[in-house]
Amino acid sequence: MKGITLRGLEVFEALASTGSVAQAAARTGLSQPAVSQQLRNLETAIGVELVDHRRRPMRLTPAGTLFLHRAEAALTELRLARSEITVMDLAHLKALSIGIIDDFDDSVTPRLATILAESLTGCKFKMITASSNDLAAAMAEKRLHLAISASTGRPIDGVVEHALARDPFMRVAPRGAGRSETELPDPGGLPFLRYDNDQLIRQQIEAHLASELGAHPERFEIGSHLALMAMVARGIGWTITTPLGFMRAHRFHTQIEAFPLPGPPFARQISLFASEDWADDVPLNIAQTMRRLIQTHMIDPALSDLPFLSGELEILPP
Repeated sequence: MKGITLRGLEVFEALASTGSVAQAAARTGLSQPAVSQQLRNLETAIGVELVDHRRRPMRLTPAGTLFLHRAEAALTELRLARSEITVMDLAHLKALSIGIIDDFDDSVTPRLATILAESLTGCKFKMITASSNDLAAAMAEKRLHLAISASTGRPIDGVVEHALARDPFMRVAPRGAGRSETELPDPGGLPFLRYDNDQLIRQQIEAHLASELGAHPERFEIGSHLALMAMVARGIGWTITTPLGFMRAHRFHTQIEAFPLPGPPFARQISLFASEDWADDVPLNIAQTMRRLIQTHMIDPALSDLPFLSGELEILPP
């Protein structure tokens, strides 16, 4: 193991995801020469070539592909361990109630629940899943201590917002249905499938794309995100969603494909909301833990599968 460093593994992971020294440098915060040096050091330590340096964008060698699987598993465990340490000092709390949108149900919410439950000794702990609008109302009415949801863009009296991630909108259609680079897709005359009108995501999409979507009749209005993705997978229509929602529908990925919306990108913001009367750093610690969990379990896999999201799907600084 001599010569294998954590920084070297992180650089290799970034290079494998982007295929570019420049993009790997931006993702890791290193200079391009430093990225190249880290990769050379790692290859020297292992004794094999991990990347085909003659190709652009860079591609992994067979040995690199095998090593990447193990390296990603090791990095995931290290990041999760770091997250657990971050929120260990919660023993003083008597009660904690938190609400989370269902976008994180598959991977992030179970991990956050475990981290918090193990740290909250002697504390009454409540965690619920609800829509962004319902969570905003619960925070305004002081029925929750914390909420993790999409931001409405409007301040809530007595509540502090901590930005977590930028989640851009994109279009999703049945695989192979084709697409236009300049117009919203209407592959094969398929209808546009909308979210339920009471959902914040529907309101944000309609507000931004009112002129483009006006020509599409409201034939389908679906409240369940997974039901919406299932309908796209069956070829019933196409829709607009975000990467966090798309990654949650991994069971349908062989039947659907995602690509950018035409025109300037637009996104929703995922935030942690906390009552302003917290006297300690609990909200800040939980927000930082969420950033790490989202990066590891949502953003990194999404950028690997959908490279066009680079620079758009990202963690937001505290």
